[in-house]
Amino acid sequence: MDRYLTSELLPPFLFGVGAFSSIGVTIDAVFELVRKIVESGLPIGIAFQVFILKLPNFIVLAFPMSTLLATLMTYSRLSSQSELIALRSCGVSVYRMVFTAVVLSFIVTGMTFVFNEQIAPAANYQATITLKQALKSEQPSFKQENIFYPEYRKIKQPDGSKEKILSRLFYADQFDGKRMKGLTVIDRSQKGLNQIVVAESGKWNGSDEKWDFYNGTIYLVAPDRSYRNIVRFEHKQIQLPRTALDLANKRRDYGEMNIAQALEQLEVERMSGNDAKIRKLQVRIQQKFALPFVCVVFGLVGAAMGSIPQRSGSGRGMSFGISVIVIFTYYLLGFVTGALGQAAIISPFMAAWLPNFLGLGVGIFLLVRVAQR
Repeated sequence: MDRYLTSELLPPFLFGVGAFSSIGVTIDAVFELVRKIVESGLPIGIAFQVFILKLPNFIVLAFPMSTLLATLMTYSRLSSQSELIALRSCGVSVYRMVFTAVVLSFIVTGMTFVFNEQIAPAANYQATITLKQALKSEQPSFKQENIFYPEYRKIKQPDGSKEKILSRLFYADQFDGKRMKGLTVIDRSQKGLNQIVVAESGKWNGSDEKWDFYNGTIYLVAPDRSYRNIVRFEHKQIQLPRTALDLANKRRDYGEMNIAQALEQLEVERMSGNDAKIRKLQVRIQQKFALPFVCVVFGLVGAAMGSIPQRSGSGRGMSFGISVIVIFTYYLLGFVTGALGQAAIISPFMAAWLPNFLGLGVGIFLLVRVAQR
């Protein structure tokens, strides 16, 4: 029975992977690449290379949807042709019949995790680099502009509450991978002393764990905001954290980082004290863990829905339509809970996992109802 069910599940699953990933990459990447070929002169060979690099990201998204489509189509066909009834008459329970689909869903979950963690982020990053180098070959391979890094501290108020105030602000016009240019630092970290540092350029001195600033001026301001002193320099070492350099070096988008890289970025964001970015990254990290397990949820829901006794095999069209509705509902719910997590209304863990928990509950409920018939 397991071999038979597996042989029935694999063809629609492979069809779904091909169909869903093709639709996704066409909508998201192909149209944009064609526009760049026509308007920006992007070479067709580079465009094809970027297209191939974009595919793993859509294969990751296609795995859960294909699992739902395969289980729903297979079990619906078996139910409409009375094969499930024949199995039950032989003493095979609904739970045992669905068990095969759940096991295969766990295997697909492992595949999804590997793709989402090891292949898709690296491919997305390489696609971005390849596209930038092809369209802006005359520019340096690394150039960041407008590096902005605020650092905060919390001060306890007389009523016991804590107020977050700006402790230090680091700004640079450009970063070429080695030097910051056009530096301005507002430092309020020391009580009773505020200073503003303006420098032509600066770089991180790893051996001394300090910044080397060049051709600049330090303006010292008293606590009452009155003028205190001005210091001009050609070269001066200043004790500042290297967080601004870490931020400038982190050029990857969320979709271009694996979990380890995202956790490193989270530590950098925590040093900056930007709560909005911290919450967003926390939600994204949890979503990276939660996404592969959508395969199990969809596998259970699809098998349970397909096992509902039916006489007419209205077939694949209805199964595909139901799959689209379930997928749309799930991802809409995921979008809403993700937004709630970023707004700090619910925890990042619940923001990522709540759709899975709800989907798992629906799947178990449907399976029990079918088993009781």
